[in-house]
Amino acid sequence: MFDIGTDPEAFDAFYRRHVRMVTGFVARRVLDPHLVDDLTTEVFLAAIETADRYQAKLGSETAWLVGIARNVLAAERRRGARQLDKDRRAGGRRPLGLDDIERLEERIDAERAARHLMAAIADLPDGLRAVLELVDVDGLSAPEAAAILKIRPGTARVRLHRARRLLNPAAVATLEGAS
Repeated sequence: MFDIGTDPEAFDAFYRRHVRMVTGFVARRVLDPHLVDDLTTEVFLAAIETADRYQAKLGSETAWLVGIARNVLAAERRRGARQLDKDRRAGGRRPLGLDDIERLEERIDAERAARHLMAAIADLPDGLRAVLELVDVDGLSAPEAAAILKIRPGTARVRLHRARRLLNPAAVATLEGAS
């Protein structure tokens, strides 16, 4: 019986049997000692979470843990690649100062009503919702919305009318309050 997911003593014995191997596996692939520790922990957490699916006939505990460790390392590499891409794209941008953060927080607060409206219209069909967002949330005219959506102005006005008709009364009150 493989009960490391439910029995702390069984997990402790399992951990002691395999921690050196898992740490070595990770350390051969990662240079940062803090990351080695974090990833080793993630391997054992994943083992606990998936212990009920372990099948001895498919391989040893060691082979199973190596498979988990490979998956954890692959996920870390993907995360790291996304972070590098994000950092590269953000290169040259200045970090936010306290004044910038304050202004953004004020802006976020000011947009609270619009977020409620966006939630209220989320279930509308895409075409209707797009026109309604551009006109009633973003403040564009129906012809401007039509140009952005590459539809005729008459079509935009019809979609706007249908969208407003489909909204629940609370959303309509929000729309009227924003106008």
